[in-house]
Amino acid sequence: MGGLSIWHWIIVGAVVFILFGGKFKISDVMGDVAKGIKAFKKGMAEDDAAANDAKTSLEGQTSERRALENDNADGKKV
Repeated sequence: MGGLSIWHWIIVGAVVFILFGGKFKISDVMGDVAKGIKAFKKGMAEDDAAANDAKTSLEGQTSERRALENDNADGKKV
């Protein structure tokens, strides 16, 4: 294990290439990660807003249904 094998050199080359070479730079990768996180947060916020709208809609329907049931019950008693 005294010398470096081909796998060690391949890993070192890959790290050097990622840091200094080509189009695949750390700053580009981190920018893409940041865009992904922002898109994820935006999607979660939209899901929460949709869930709140649905909940509000269901609560409105429930209160309307209760009012109709009470009106029908009052009509039967009279």
